Amino acid sequence: MNLSDLTWPEVNALSRDLPVVIPVAALEQHGHHLPVFTDSMLLGEVVRRVSESMKNRVLFAPLMWLGNSHHHMDFPGTMSASPRVYLDLLNDLMENMLAHGFRRIVLLNGHGGNSTPGKQAVFEVRQRHRTRQDLLLLFATYWDHGKPNQVRSDLVQTQMGHACEWETSMIMRLAPQLVKGISHVKPVEFGFAFEPAYRGWTTKDRTAPGHIGQPNAATPEKGEALFQTFSAGVSQFLEQVIAWDGHSWEMST
Repeated sequence: MNLSDLTWPEVNALSRDLPVVIPVAALEQHGHHLPVFTDSMLLGEVVRRVSESMKNRVLFAPLMWLGNSHHHMDFPGTMSASPRVYLDLLNDLMENMLAHGFRRIVLLNGHGGNSTPGKQAVFEVRQRHRTRQDLLLLFATYWDHGKPNQVRSDLVQTQMGHACEWETSMIMRLAPQLVKGISHVKPVEFGFAFEPAYRGWTTKDRTAPGHIGQPNAATPEKGEALFQTFSAGVSQFLEQVIAWDGHSWEMST
């Protein structure tokens, strides 16, 4: 069920135990071969599929396309909210729905750069409402729900990367006309090494062309499998949100 399709009296008539999902993504560079709207397009398709399967059991807000993408600002086309602005934006989106009486709110993420501010925003809102025991405030990233390598053995990568095999495959499935010059894209190895301290970074510290992973291994068939896997995983996650008993989330999962 889409919030954008409803009148305010229809919203007012909804159960306040209905989970509210606020999709958050980004508009940023995705290498030489993918459009800058990749993250928002992919999350939007996952949300579309999940919404169709969940029917009127979940309320989906419109996708928020502006993300925290300052680490991509070396590449033209990126649009980004600075970290504190983005934190305040997410805070307000959650507070809006709390003001309307809803008690189960999920920020569903489609961009890695949103993860740290998204978790912080959920933490900040929960602390402001610390005396309430009836709230479930969550931050979740769609690709953490599902294990694609168990579905397709021909996936080269074992984790999501930026403009990688996985994202490229999904755009090939969703909008193949937007994938450009893939035959000239070379793999860029990536990994997250354990270090004695967290190091601040920009995208160019990790990759010159703007992508990481192996987009040259992408196919639309892999893309469909990824969409199916992640959509099923998000649906299963939302079933847990619906079933929450009002006590500990950790104990209910």
